[in-house]
Amino acid sequence: MPDDTLQLVFFAALILGLAPPMGIYMFLVYTGQPTLLSPVLVPAEQLIYRLAGVNRKAGQHWTRYAFAVIALNFAGFLVFYAILRLQHLLPLNPRGFGPLDAALAFNTAISFVTNTNWQSYSGETTLSYFSQMAGCTVQNFLSAATGMAVAVAVIRGFSGRQIKTIGNFHVDLTRSVLYILLPIAIITAPILVFEGVPQNLGDYVTAKTVEGQDQIIAQGPVASQTVIKNFGTNGGGFFNTNSAHPYENPTPISNYIQLLLILLIPAGFTITFGKMVGDIRQGWALFSAMAVLYVGAVVFSVLAESMDNPLLTQQPVDQLVGNMEGKEARFGVAASALWAVTTTVTSTGSVNAMLDSFTPLGGTVSLLNIQLGEVIFGGVGSGIYGVLFYVLLAVFIAGLMVGRTPEYLGKKVEAREIKLTMFALLVVPIGMLIVPAIAVVVPSAAASAQNRGPHGLAEILYAYASATGNNGSAFAGFNGATPFHLTAQGLAMLAGRFAFIVPILAIAGSLGAKKTVPTSPGTLPTHTPLFVCLLMAVILVLGGLTFFPALALSTLAEHFELMSGRAF
Repeated sequence: MPDDTLQLVFFAALILGLAPPMGIYMFLVYTGQPTLLSPVLVPAEQLIYRLAGVNRKAGQHWTRYAFAVIALNFAGFLVFYAILRLQHLLPLNPRGFGPLDAALAFNTAISFVTNTNWQSYSGETTLSYFSQMAGCTVQNFLSAATGMAVAVAVIRGFSGRQIKTIGNFHVDLTRSVLYILLPIAIITAPILVFEGVPQNLGDYVTAKTVEGQDQIIAQGPVASQTVIKNFGTNGGGFFNTNSAHPYENPTPISNYIQLLLILLIPAGFTITFGKMVGDIRQGWALFSAMAVLYVGAVVFSVLAESMDNPLLTQQPVDQLVGNMEGKEARFGVAASALWAVTTTVTSTGSVNAMLDSFTPLGGTVSLLNIQLGEVIFGGVGSGIYGVLFYVLLAVFIAGLMVGRTPEYLGKKVEAREIKLTMFALLVVPIGMLIVPAIAVVVPSAAASAQNRGPHGLAEILYAYASATGNNGSAFAGFNGATPFHLTAQGLAMLAGRFAFIVPILAIAGSLGAKKTVPTSPGTLPTHTPLFVCLLMAVILVLGGLTFFPALALSTLAEHFELMSGRAF
């Protein structure tokens, strides 16, 4: 246990130390200032603009920015869908995999385009190398860059004064890929190869087991996809078991590196926000709120998974070994719980242990992380613009308390912004509660849950929370490869992505066009510990009021049943 504590503290210290330089670097990139990589990348950037016919100095109104986001992602969906349907005719298919059926290709293409990476298939037995590289890996870059570009545009709107444009999507997207995602991927992939992650185009290998049986060992370009799936908070694995597979995550060192990649951009974006709005304290306030909630979730999850199953043992507390079911021995309880929390607060969705085997309380933490909107650091870009919805709600509530118009960063937050905020936030319970309610009463859909009782309900709730939250992880017992779930989850992914992007861009455009108002004695400071507490309270209370009844019927009910000696 002391070693586990030291491991967690060291990880927290690394994030605290790496977030500021990462945030400052992104600030320099998005404001067009010179960086260490500029001499090499500026010519490449200018060449891309010339070839694409992009005027990097031309700003876009929020409507044009939103249209560009949707157009690019729609094109990406069509290309990826075509790749999946035609992979049997395309190169780099040494195993001769056939095309995906229409429903699965639809679900998969939407999944990767929306940064969800939900996988209703087994990657090593379904997708060719070409599909993995030209489809999955390319979309891992583009979907991550889309979220980052939108976040930067939103920050410009929040910080601008009477501006008509919020940037150029094509420029923001290009810089996200060229200056941030690609360099880290190029540096980190060889490190993972050194740790034992494959990166090749060879055919699968057949080996003899000690029993004399043949075992087929999958190969492929794994390292390149593993880096960007974590750094871009995508989560889609090359293999079915994702980061629990020894080829994706072979050692504790590779596990630590991938965890750092997951949090690096989301944590850094809070500092970027502070720098771009001209008040670094605002960025640290957001970081503090996220960090407190994150640490609380990690501690609770580790404690929950450190307890033995009461149905299996009655050991004294000081002799507990923890719940090791579904976990890799090379990682143990603490690293598995840390991974589960990290990937569910950041919309990554990759797993290094099977969430279906977590204790009911451990599963509750992961499920609630997604249901809260994954704003505790959140996905790359989506985390910062997601938490800004809660910030607007917090200043609105504070304004009601003192009887004055709410303000944020010197801008009055009026009816238009609050209506757009509530529209976006209502998408979450619709996708996470109403659609699962329909699935429960449709016999063919309900049959996808492997377990009965509250655990079966938790599997269904988690699947649709994951889809709507663009997370991609799942309770392993759930079968999402049915026509109902493939279609319903695909629509939930689209809503969870673009029903947030369009309203937040509209809010950014509205705030950017406004004048700033001088502070007064009645202005609520939004960089103080008081506001940090208010923001955390809004996030937790809103999530509690919305999702507690569903949790009470699923994971919490299962916990009390387990304590009374009954399992499902």
